[in-house]
Amino acid sequence: MFMKRLFSSVVLILLALITLLQGGFLLTGILLFISLVAYYELCRACKVCEDRKRMTALLVVGYVGIIFYYVVLTFTENISFSLLCILFVMVAYMFVYVFSFPTYKASTIMAAFFSFVYAPVMFSFIYLVRELPSGIYIVWMIFISSWICDTCAYITGMLFGKHRLAPRLSPKKSVEGAIGGIAGSALVGGLYAHFIVERVIAEQGMTLIFIIISAIGAIISQIGDLAASAIKRDHTIKDYGYLIPGHGGIMDRFDSVIFTAPMIYALAVLLIKQM
Repeated sequence: MFMKRLFSSVVLILLALITLLQGGFLLTGILLFISLVAYYELCRACKVCEDRKRMTALLVVGYVGIIFYYVVLTFTENISFSLLCILFVMVAYMFVYVFSFPTYKASTIMAAFFSFVYAPVMFSFIYLVRELPSGIYIVWMIFISSWICDTCAYITGMLFGKHRLAPRLSPKKSVEGAIGGIAGSALVGGLYAHFIVERVIAEQGMTLIFIIISAIGAIISQIGDLAASAIKRDHTIKDYGYLIPGHGGIMDRFDSVIFTAPMIYALAVLLIKQM
């Protein structure tokens, strides 16, 4: 299992390097694919659709909405238009709800819309960060704040963990591990800024800014991890899917990234002058 997870992790890192460096249509294409998969995983977990072979109206609305959302985002690069797309998708779900009544319950419609926003829309902030001025450097903070945090939290928790962070939800996570994850992310983010970003974005104190962004992003990433775990426990499932060997589904591997991406975008716009 360890070797399978290691191999998958290496492949994911290589794909991330190629995709994020290239940006543009390649990045939106990859994000569109993982968003479609994540939407299906969430719909399955939240009982929006239970028969894997059956294409329901709610799945169709979600798939079409995700594609439409990414097309608008790619060709307009305007968040206002993207927000309108989200509203149109909500109206489409309500259309299905009304004209198929009583096929679907209100809770099912809300779960479908939640699945659309939770993964596909939040994933799109990776693209939005990449498209910012100097975004090719800033976008890596999403993964430093999530994957580095996860690694540092695991090591710190294994060595020093004594106090449970959320015992009913994730018994193995500790307060010490959470602090170690935040500190590790801040350290790596600061080093990354000092040796690479400072040479590109000068006279802004980028090292301190990136330490702040990394620390806040790491806090949010751990909330994202726990939130995804809570959904799984609520619906008594072990993994969201089986796409990534040794890790599970898209939601299992990118649960923290989903939460971190919008936060990194907001912090970059607020703290970095060139934004």
